[in-house]
Amino acid sequence: MHRYCCSGRDGNLRRAGTLLVHAAVLAMILAMALPARADERAVKSKVAPVYPAIARRMKIEGDVHLIATVDAKGKVTDVKEVSGNHILALAAEDAVREWRFVRGPATSSVDVWIDFKLGQ
Repeated sequence: MHRYCCSGRDGNLRRAGTLLVHAAVLAMILAMALPARADERAVKSKVAPVYPAIARRMKIEGDVHLIATVDAKGKVTDVKEVSGNHILALAAEDAVREWRFVRGPATSSVDVWIDFKLGQ
């Protein structure tokens, strides 16, 4: 009769393999629990932002990065400024609140970039 011994080098390899499998399972569970990201929700309809008059007069241009929270029905429920000029960000937030996305299985966070350029 042959017995398998879990001590020594073979035991360490087996424990390491078990830990690796557990870590992979945990990573998959966490990935499924996190909200969907930007490229997973398509935009159904967009509202263009209104270029703020003061930003035009001051010749302010640039990108605004926002994170929009979108419910399962595709409605934007919250918008947060991540980066960009605050004056432009306020106009971008107002516009993105009116956007509609395709339906999804759950609420998701969507990265939105809006580029403000004079002459558009």
